[in-house]
This record gives sequence, structure tokens and C-alpha cells, in this order.
Amino acid sequence: MLEQPLFQLHAETRFASRDRKRAGFALHTPRQNHLLAALPAEDYARLLPDLEPVPLAPGRTLHAGGDRRKHLYFITGGIVCRLHVTEKGESTGFGLTGSEGVIGVASFLGGESTPSQAVVLSAGYAYRLGADALKNEFMRSSPLRHLLLRYTLALITQSVQIAVCNRHHSLEQQLCRWLLLSLDRLSSNVLIMTQELIANMLGVRREGVTEAAGTLQADGLIHYSRGKITVLDRPRLEQRVCECYAVVKKEFDRLLPYKLPI
Repeated sequence: MLEQPLFQLHAETRFASRDRKRAGFALHTPRQNHLLAALPAEDYARLLPDLEPVPLAPGRTLHAGGDRRKHLYFITGGIVCRLHVTEKGESTGFGLTGSEGVIGVASFLGGESTPSQAVVLSAGYAYRLGADALKNEFMRSSPLRHLLLRYTLALITQSVQIAVCNRHHSLEQQLCRWLLLSLDRLSSNVLIMTQELIANMLGVRREGVTEAAGTLQADGLIHYSRGKITVLDRPRLEQRVCECYAVVKKEFDRLLPYKLPI
């Protein structure tokens, strides 16, 4: 049997990758983002041609610290974490975003960049909108502007509450809060994340996360194995978490009912 030419193999691989990408996005439409879903039909139809599908692979950096925000990402699946990295390479996460929101708020707040990063924690999809198209929508004083500003206010609440939690509550409570916020943004009770990654997001040592996760597992709340965390008893997990989780959730529910005021 003759071997296939190398260029043919490359072409087949490229086309297979393209087909897989299309198949994935067939299940993820822009309206799966809650902000886009809340837009009136006319405003949504105007934006649709400018929305570009983007796969979100774990570990992908959507923007680095200091980068000019060229796009606004409407998440339709997965989780993206906002975090700050020090000069020594130490990191702390201060916000989680899923299909309830967007990444790249600096693109419409006027600053165009921030010192923080945005990194994909859990695989998913997004649709991105260029900064120029976004600015045009803001000039129209559109419903999109109303929704994005309310989302930003909710995001500020989340960041402030996480800072309070990291300073005043135990590592076990912080882990419970982080797990619950993550579950709210996933369609299952399983998180594919290593303890090292969780430690980087919480800004603590890995050994501390290992101990806290071990306690939750011994009490039957979670099961952890090789980078996969399965939440077995969410009600009891909510009983163990500090008030920070409820504060953040209540504020998101208050500000983002995902329908425009009449």
C-alpha cells in the first residue's frame, strides 16, 4: 500500500480539526450567553454578524496583564478566571466567569487594559465581539450597554467579596466558596481541575488545598481523584461555606435577572 503524501495528511488533519470545531459550536449558540439572550431581537440581530466563535481550551490566556482589550468575549460554556500575577510569579484569582457574563470589561469601560489576566479554567466556548463594533453599540445607547454595566457592578461585588473571604475566612471555607461558584457555572457536578491549579487561584500553598479537600472528602461532601473533583453533597457544602458565596450569588441575581426592565 502506498503511503499518503505528507501534505495530504496535514490537510486531512486540518479539515478534521475544522469539522470538530464546527461540531462543538453546533451545540453552543450566542444566545447561550445570558447577556446576549436578554437582548431584544433587533439588537441581537444587529450584533450577530460581528460575533466570532472561539473555542476555550483549558489554560488558554484570553488576555494577559497590560494587554489592550481588542475583544469582548461572551462565554457560552466553561469557566474563565480573572487573576493577578505578581513579579515573583505568585497568583491569586479574584473572579470567575461563565455563561452569565463576559471577559474584557476594559474594552467598554474606557481604560482598554488592566494589570490582570484572564485564563480558561474549564473548557468551553465563547463568541467574541471586536472593540470597534462594541463601541458602536455603546454609542447607540443600546440595551447591551445597560446589561454590561450591570454585569460589571456584579463583577466588582464578586471581586471585593473574594478579597474579604481570602483575608478573614478559613481555607476550607474558601475552597467551598470556590467550588460552589464553579458549580454555578457548569452543567454538571464534576470539576476537572488539579489541586495545584486551585491553589494558584486561591493564592495559597498546594498542601493547604490538599488538607482542606481531604477534610471535605472524609466528610462525604466531595470525591477527589487525579484532577477530578465530584461534588457529592451540595446542600452540606453550602452549609460549610462562609457567607461570601451567598452575598455574591444574591447580588448577581439582583443585578442580572437577564431581562431588560420595562
